[in-house]
Amino acid sequence: MSLKYCPDPFGYQRRKTREVMVGAVGIGGDNPIRLQSMTTSDTQDTEATVRETLDLVEVGCEIVRITAPTVADAENLKNIRDELRRRGCRVPLVADIHFLPKAAMTAVEFVEKVRVNPGNYADKKKFAVREYTDDQYEDELCRIEEAFTPLVRRCKELERALRIGTNHGSLSDRILNRYGDTPLGMVESALEFVRICRANDFHAIVLSMKASNPKVMIQAYRLLAARLDEQGWDYPFHLGVTEAGDGEDGRIKSAVGIGALLEDGIGDTIRVSLTEDSVHEIPVCRDLAKPYQIPANLRCTLVQAPFPFLEKRDPYAYTRRKTTDASIGGLPVGGNAVLRVEIPLRLDSRVAETAKALAARPDAPAEVFRLLLGTEAEARQAVSLAAAAPDARFCWEISGDFGFLRVAEKGRVHKIAFDPRRAAPDALLDRATALDCALEIMVFPDRLDDARPFLDAAAKRGFRDLIISARPTDTILVISAYRRLAAWLDHHGFAVPLHLRESAPGAVGLGAMLDAAKEFGALLCDGLGDSIQIGDGADPAAALKLAYNILQAAGSRITKTEYVSCPSCGRTLFNLQTVTERIKVRTSHLKGVKLAVMGCIVNGPGEMADADFGYVGGAPGKINLYVGKECVQYHVPEAEAVDRLIDLMKSRGKWQEPASV
Repeated sequence: MSLKYCPDPFGYQRRKTREVMVGAVGIGGDNPIRLQSMTTSDTQDTEATVRETLDLVEVGCEIVRITAPTVADAENLKNIRDELRRRGCRVPLVADIHFLPKAAMTAVEFVEKVRVNPGNYADKKKFAVREYTDDQYEDELCRIEEAFTPLVRRCKELERALRIGTNHGSLSDRILNRYGDTPLGMVESALEFVRICRANDFHAIVLSMKASNPKVMIQAYRLLAARLDEQGWDYPFHLGVTEAGDGEDGRIKSAVGIGALLEDGIGDTIRVSLTEDSVHEIPVCRDLAKPYQIPANLRCTLVQAPFPFLEKRDPYAYTRRKTTDASIGGLPVGGNAVLRVEIPLRLDSRVAETAKALAARPDAPAEVFRLLLGTEAEARQAVSLAAAAPDARFCWEISGDFGFLRVAEKGRVHKIAFDPRRAAPDALLDRATALDCALEIMVFPDRLDDARPFLDAAAKRGFRDLIISARPTDTILVISAYRRLAAWLDHHGFAVPLHLRESAPGAVGLGAMLDAAKEFGALLCDGLGDSIQIGDGADPAAALKLAYNILQAAGSRITKTEYVSCPSCGRTLFNLQTVTERIKVRTSHLKGVKLAVMGCIVNGPGEMADADFGYVGGAPGKINLYVGKECVQYHVPEAEAVDRLIDLMKSRGKWQEPASV
């Protein structure tokens, strides 16, 4: 890797940035990660916007963004600000600007920060397909500089901050035609505006690279961090997965993208974009940020000792790690197989019944069941229980004497998971061969060489069904542990499939769900992992649901309809929460179909490029329907729009009737 996006991919260290003040709130530098959200009310409704802002502040929001799509909206920011100050609330306000420089020039007078989208600021979105000559491209940059410079200078005069916020869904025609719909295009879109700021000696800049696809978002932020580091620039970052959706899906998708970057030490302020009332975003922000709210003088203690091996993964583009093929009871793992799901079960009388029920799910089955065994009596019980569920695949995780493997029967155990320090390679390989089962080596990331005798012995004997997993420690956590393991394996030429295990199996609550999504999602987006294991057996159905939701959010295995839905804001032309739910009721059975529900045209057309179909607010009471980026039906009455969307899917061969209940 020629560009470096973080000091050490094997150990946490927060990216060093300058401090940017937004009113009295500092972003970057030694400040904690700041939590923010955006109002959903009509900006011209002063009382509603003030009330929503106060509610956000009450739940811990530190910066509040308000949309200003028109000059009239921008002018009303003064009334909103004055009323908030009258009520004793001094939370910094951010004006969200997209198309109109005049609205930005008005808003900057009344707020502490202005957000502009470089993809459409002073630009019209036509998705024109044409080549720009160098001279034409330079002319476009000069036109943008002329439009943007007055705002930069006014921000400098008034000591306002400025967020240059690139959205994957709204890159300019100029960028799309030169760089494509890529993370590189997103980064260059922002840097064009950064260069204008620097030309005016203005540095109160915060940058963002938002996308609804966590892989794209992670790659874009990393590339931006690397490009800034290359230039010696140290501007802080605002993190967000845009159009994340609602419920568990929206929270998991946000955790995959935001959490992965926070683990890399990237990110200084975050917003979770949920299709829900904005107050529900702040608890998610808080739980995501909590592990990284570390005092500046303690951060250095988290940096690990140097790791001697180099990674082969490309952090700026997704490629799944190449592995050999393995099999667990006839189930392909690694190679080109889909990522597999393993669920622990408690060793009790319900094992067979639970295994049968969870394995029977058509789209999201539990494919391997893990039993933790520590005694010979438990091994005998496992043999008996497995006999009652002959179609289920079982893994024995052995925590006791390996001698009790003698009670195992062929067809009753399909994988053995073991600590390599507690067994002789040849003896265990002999037993695995006799049982016709796979072996999983569970290795500590600070003792990777413990696995070497087993890997060498398996290679010598031609034993292919070998899998390896990492056992995180108090000082080497999940993401770092698996990056170390993958780098070590690749260095020694072992293309063994990776089985991913979470750090706190069985933990409950929002924080535990977000941690699992962050850990697995970050690794999956890096191309690491061939199977995942969630839970401790207490609630296997919930663990199974979470596992598949994480795989879906990371784009690793699609088992249901995918929804891209933006959070409400003052630009929204219909009730997003109600309409999104209405569409879900009608379409949630369409496995693999991706639908976008967008409140307005700001990001709508661009996000259609990442979706099969789009439902986008075009005017009050009117909906535009898209196929990809193409708008195929304009100004459909809202009362007819969901039916017309379904008719459109039928005409494109993407519809199937739901199964009868």
